[in-house]
Amino acid sequence: MAVSVGTKAAAVLVFTGVVAPLIGFGIKRVAGGWNSYGGGPFAILSEPHGRGGAASQPLDPAIQAAEVRQMLEARSRRREARGEPALDIEAESARLLAAAAESTPTSHDEELRAEVRQLVVARNERRRRAGLEPLDVAAETDRQLAELTL
Repeated sequence: MAVSVGTKAAAVLVFTGVVAPLIGFGIKRVAGGWNSYGGGPFAILSEPHGRGGAASQPLDPAIQAAEVRQMLEARSRRREARGEPALDIEAESARLLAAAAESTPTSHDEELRAEVRQLVVARNERRRRAGLEPLDVAAETDRQLAELTL
């Protein structure tokens, strides 16, 4: 039995107008909506160990020095394999560790500080319009910069 073009068009319209929204609504009710897609314990964006993870723990200087040395030895071997001169591992290690010791987690460049301050000022404007008490700009800027280093 042949199905006419009008019947096919009616079936498509019924499906897209009635059945598809019902399926979408059912998925949202059962699965918790689109926010749950791609989530779970193996998701890339999930943070299973809380904010910051292992980066917020203090780093042992001996472990850091050993890892830097291991990285430099590998880099030196790759350079030698390409026919380039080997690295002076001791000098390069001392330079890298000194640079890491100079930069503290709370030292931010002034451009970043100014940008975060602008965001805090904009948030205060929104809070004032909503009838809420404005935040202390300096304290909130410092708090957000500290949060970035975690």
